[in-house]
Amino acid sequence: MDYKEMYQQWLDNPYFDEETKAELKAIEGNEKEIEDRFYMDLEFGTAGLRGVIGAGTNRMNVYTVRKATQGLANYILSVQGEAKGVAIAYDSRHMSPEFADVAALCLAANGIKAYVFESLRPTPELSYAVRRLGCIAGINITASHNPPEYNGYKVYWEDGAQITPPHDSGIMDEVKKVTDYAACKTMSLDEAKAAGLYQTIGADIDDPYIEELKSLVLHQDSIDAVKDKLTIVYSPLHGTGNIPVRRVLKELGFQNVHVVPEQELPDGNFPTVSYPNPEAAEAFELGLALAKKVNADLVLATDPDADRLGVYVKDSKTGEYHTLTGNMSGCLIGDYVIGQRKAINGSLPQDGAFIRSIVSTNMADAIAKYYGIQLVEVLTGFKFIGQKMLEFEKTGSGTYLFGMEESYGCLTGTYARDKDAVVASMALCEAAAYYMTKNMTLWDAMLEMYERYGYYKDHVESITLKGIEGLAKIQEIMNTLRENAPKEIGGLKVLAARDYKADTIRDFATGQTRPTGLPKSNVLYYELEDDAWVCVRPSGTEPKVKFYIGVKGTSMADADEKSASLGRQVLDMIQKMI
Repeated sequence: MDYKEMYQQWLDNPYFDEETKAELKAIEGNEKEIEDRFYMDLEFGTAGLRGVIGAGTNRMNVYTVRKATQGLANYILSVQGEAKGVAIAYDSRHMSPEFADVAALCLAANGIKAYVFESLRPTPELSYAVRRLGCIAGINITASHNPPEYNGYKVYWEDGAQITPPHDSGIMDEVKKVTDYAACKTMSLDEAKAAGLYQTIGADIDDPYIEELKSLVLHQDSIDAVKDKLTIVYSPLHGTGNIPVRRVLKELGFQNVHVVPEQELPDGNFPTVSYPNPEAAEAFELGLALAKKVNADLVLATDPDADRLGVYVKDSKTGEYHTLTGNMSGCLIGDYVIGQRKAINGSLPQDGAFIRSIVSTNMADAIAKYYGIQLVEVLTGFKFIGQKMLEFEKTGSGTYLFGMEESYGCLTGTYARDKDAVVASMALCEAAAYYMTKNMTLWDAMLEMYERYGYYKDHVESITLKGIEGLAKIQEIMNTLRENAPKEIGGLKVLAARDYKADTIRDFATGQTRPTGLPKSNVLYYELEDDAWVCVRPSGTEPKVKFYIGVKGTSMADADEKSASLGRQVLDMIQKMI
């Protein structure tokens, strides 16, 4: 059935509601819009669903959400996990509460109990809830930092991490098998509650979650010493972080926490930013203005589902606020947590591990080497860090100390299996308090790390290619690079090429190949001379191809220059392919 026939079917089928049909009638005659909405089913991938809200098979709506949930329910039934139930959370985006209930009532109609949060909650708390309630799975309705017109649907498995093999492919297969929207089961909310298949959750999860975070504090003495001196500015960017971040900081004793008033309350329109991404400078404009008024020591911003943290820290010598990339803040927190654990306990576990994604900074490797612990590389996506944590638990070999990825996400404990901006905010404020007792700022600590480990500089470039043509272009770029691996990039010789899809690492000097040792993924990685590297991968959540770039300089200025130059030359190389 082509897109025109599918469009007509949605107009004619009595299963679809009148509001949906009115939206579709309004685009009658707009062939490009109709094609974009119906040329494919919104893809259920390893990260679940993510798309623009609206009517159509290639959109986020109650029908596509129910279809995905029916596939998930079928998989849960096939592994006999229905008795454990499913936890469901949602963020501040448009239609998030509605999609959460659609999913819950589909599960209930399949005999699977749904535990639904009473109001919006952070992604990491959903991960925690799955584990605490002993659920077989979890669903989070969020599109993270995408623009306001998007929403999404993430699936977690019983370990609390987003789905990984074999469950990811098993669930995807079941979702693909659901071809008739009308065959997806549902029931009324009253019926579900009466049958004991819909339970509202809230404080019963919130309270132990916050206690888990507080138990990770290493220097309450430092917080007590400077609780009225350290000044913090925080923005939840209209999302889920407002209550939990403020609560944990207050309960630990921090007295000077200033919340950006214009960005405090949940709002799916995200009116103060073009898109709510803590990586973007515009997300901090209001926070930095407030920071200058109150003379803040650090400025924090969490994304809408509060799994990613953006940071600015003050340089007391110049009064300037410096941004910390995800690599910088991750290493700053990781170095503090690991270093202080060693200082307090006298040693670290012999099998202690620092886990990072393959596109994260090599400074993590230097930190692991300094503390004598193992550095573990995993594929991009925090679920692979969660998978490694589960492996440690099952085998009894390996002690998780810290995990991070460059995309502004990290985790300091094992209570959850996803990145947590709430605990990251807490840990960074604790570190700021500790360093303040040593007459240092966080920026001083960062500079000290550069001196100790080297001037690593990492950043991401990307090219956005939307629509059907864009998808084809992205695939063409990957194919070209895969079939004709460059011998040099940006004037730097390629020493080795890793192809994670083919599971090969090719040494250019010897011509020998060996396996990557990681699951297959559409990722290419080039090891360059002078401790530089470039990694290429299509985004799993946006119509982009991303280029991760890392260099090591002799000074901050040298690293900045090398990074900027390599970034420009990578984009020039790719533009010639388009």
